[in-house]
Amino acid sequence: MINNLSEFITRQVARHSGQVALIFKKAEMTYGELSAEVMAFGRALMGRGLQKYDRVACYLPKQFETVTAIFGPACAGGVFVPVNPGLKARQVTYILKDCNVRYLVTSGDRLVALKDELAECPDLELIIITGKMPTVVPGTGKTVISYDDFMAQGRDSTTDMHGVIDTDMVAILYTSGSTGNPKGVVLSHRNMIAGAESVASYLKNTSEDKILSVLPLSFDAGLSQLTTAFSAGATVVLMNFLMPRDVIRQTVKHGITGITCVPPLWIQLCELDWPEEAVKSIRYIATTGGRMPVPVTHKFRQMLPNSDIYLMYGLTEAFRSTYLPPSEVDRIPDSMGKAIPNAEIMVVREDGSLCDVDEAGELVHRGALVGLGYWNDPERTNERYRPAPGQPAGLPNPEIAVWSGDTVKRDADGFLYFVGRRDEMIKTSGFRTSPTELEETIYASGLVDEIAAIGVDHERLGQAIWIIATAKTKAGLDMEAIMAYCRVEMPSYMVPHKLIEWDSLPKNPNGKIDRKAIAADVIKEEEN
Repeated sequence: MINNLSEFITRQVARHSGQVALIFKKAEMTYGELSAEVMAFGRALMGRGLQKYDRVACYLPKQFETVTAIFGPACAGGVFVPVNPGLKARQVTYILKDCNVRYLVTSGDRLVALKDELAECPDLELIIITGKMPTVVPGTGKTVISYDDFMAQGRDSTTDMHGVIDTDMVAILYTSGSTGNPKGVVLSHRNMIAGAESVASYLKNTSEDKILSVLPLSFDAGLSQLTTAFSAGATVVLMNFLMPRDVIRQTVKHGITGITCVPPLWIQLCELDWPEEAVKSIRYIATTGGRMPVPVTHKFRQMLPNSDIYLMYGLTEAFRSTYLPPSEVDRIPDSMGKAIPNAEIMVVREDGSLCDVDEAGELVHRGALVGLGYWNDPERTNERYRPAPGQPAGLPNPEIAVWSGDTVKRDADGFLYFVGRRDEMIKTSGFRTSPTELEETIYASGLVDEIAAIGVDHERLGQAIWIIATAKTKAGLDMEAIMAYCRVEMPSYMVPHKLIEWDSLPKNPNGKIDRKAIAADVIKEEEN
């Protein structure tokens, strides 16, 4: 039994210290070397006054230092906050401020991009810079140290670190919320340990596996590639995604055995030629972050005849919820499958009673993977984290489950099928995107009057982002200026795919812009 997430790494040292844990470009890092780096990072934090549960953010692309900056705080009793490297300064600053980050690991160029925003982060004390130090960073008001100097302090230290039990929080993962700003999902060591062991068990991961890390580590499914691999002693190949063809190149180069991607990327990959070396090495592929189109699944069954295909469903609030066993993919490729090991998935009515067979209801997840709630947000926590259905009336402290907000149904054999989303979140390219955040960002440009963001079904993206807006002047919307603004202010996955100008936007009885009515009208116009 392990209590600390970082013990996945130290446990592998005892088994086979020389086993390669990470590959990045041409460099390798063994489990022994990774364990030493993680311990040094944790002790360096202690030397810099880390208090238990202090937040440590990492704003970097995938590289060795990123992994160390995730597991180092966990080792020391701190809390890691992985920040999507594609986010812009405004969004990064919101996260740093929202969860009171005290330590930030980033690169010199990223620090320069953040410098004008960091005054809004009073809790941030220390910035640790990987790679080349910036020549001048005026106006930060923070202590800045090189990563090498910081790590040297930890390597020379024998300081004890904070004690940890498995229910202590270890991570805050930010995911977009339907009311605007992203929300921080708080996870415990227990959540992440149980999740990694569950997924590794049904993926049948072993130390023989080489797993390609394609997804961002700020994404729960991307982080899962690390925790699942480390739990099994497998090797992870870190990849900062550029083009779909690079996935295949890396697969051939390293003899990759397992790949997990979001459906939009699988759609692109199924249109490429997979060389025989890749076909032979891949033991399994998996999808998460949205529904895989059935034709794409069928095509991969033909292209990779000896590989298992895992169709998975999850939510950050509970890591992973369901998977469809590969043996069922040909029979029911449109199913989400059943609960993963050590989780129970229920389909319930609004009153909490269980739905009948083929009756649509809300997916509710209970078990060890259920997170601790949303950071500093009791209102939204109480909406999503509620007592699990079906508990004995006399139970003094009811178990809390995650009420997903997703509508599903269950067939007579217990297999689940996705029906739709109850909130207005836009799921594009595997990312949950808040329409409110989109609207607020574009409105701040001063180029629109009223605005609504909606998601429109799209074969490749899951949903495409459409913006419907009214103009501030009679000259109409300056479409090119709006798109140029979006490309500067937004990560690429949030940039709208289409802009539409209307004379006015409909309102609901409360005077709010009615997104549902707008979406219905847009779809109707498209059909006509």
